[in-house]
Amino acid sequence: MQPARPPHANADHPALPKQKVGVLLANLGTPDNYDYWSMRRYLSEFLSDRRVIDYSPWLWQPLLQGIILTKRPFTSGAAYKSIWNEEAGESPLMTITKAQTAKITAQMQDRYGDDVMVDFCMRYGNPSTQTKVEAMTKAGCSKILFFPLYPHYAGATSATACDAFFAALGQEKWQPIARVVEPYFDRPDYIEALAQSIERGYEAAETKPDILICSYHGLPQRYLMEGDPYHCQCQKTTRLLRERLGWDNTQIMTTFQSKFGPEEWLQPYTVEEVARQAEAGNKSIAVCAPAFSADCIETLEEINEEIKESFEEAGGEHFTYIPCLNDDDAHITALTNTITENLGGWLD
Repeated sequence: MQPARPPHANADHPALPKQKVGVLLANLGTPDNYDYWSMRRYLSEFLSDRRVIDYSPWLWQPLLQGIILTKRPFTSGAAYKSIWNEEAGESPLMTITKAQTAKITAQMQDRYGDDVMVDFCMRYGNPSTQTKVEAMTKAGCSKILFFPLYPHYAGATSATACDAFFAALGQEKWQPIARVVEPYFDRPDYIEALAQSIERGYEAAETKPDILICSYHGLPQRYLMEGDPYHCQCQKTTRLLRERLGWDNTQIMTTFQSKFGPEEWLQPYTVEEVARQAEAGNKSIAVCAPAFSADCIETLEEINEEIKESFEEAGGEHFTYIPCLNDDDAHITALTNTITENLGGWLD
């Protein structure tokens, strides 16, 4: 619908678009490419976030801008290159997020017609949160539901995504009303989607796994001590998944991956635990990543290459990676149910 002058307004009043509700999905982010400068820009933005690395900038930035960003773009670029979607010219996270957005858009249109606008943004890289908030506001979104696509809350994920969202709202002359979707780590429909993916993975495995490793992205142990609820929410997801599958404690466990820096992080570390499992006689394991809504560098490269290698070098024989929920229909249903509940009162 074309913008129109409001009824009874003066002839010189600017035309306004029809008011609608925006649903803005948010994920971590992705470099534009895997070359050195694309990786350096992305890593600089990511690792400069005080929610991610909370060391004093006076100490951290010289180290980051010097040694780290001189070397790490090469190694990270090689890792991205190994999983890059060359046909689309983008990372798998971008491809999957686009697919999720398209399916959610279709379901929202079926329910609400053109009263709802669905789009996505990235906390780091492109498309930025600010550009998407600007686009939604210009399109007539007087209300925006912001949905960080992290099942579990962490300061380094959900909170920093919200920081960027509220900063973007702060740039708007006519600021939309805003809501934020809470973490969905214990929703029954999310647990059901996870369980179904595990069951499919076990059915497809050549050898039945001895144990399922639920590998969550790690955080410094200090963050837990300072009040971050992430660790507890991860443990609850594993427990609810175990109960839904009807398993006992010997068949499933929680681990944490992606340790960075000298601090102690949440344990056990996935890369070490898979080796211990092989040495203990569990020669067939499965690994899933419930904290990720979409497959990305941490799953496709770190789990399915580095962590798999650790398992096999310790004597493991059968390694099954169970993909993230991505745009699986059960996952999309859980996400759209969550969105619909959070739109209550705005469209009824």
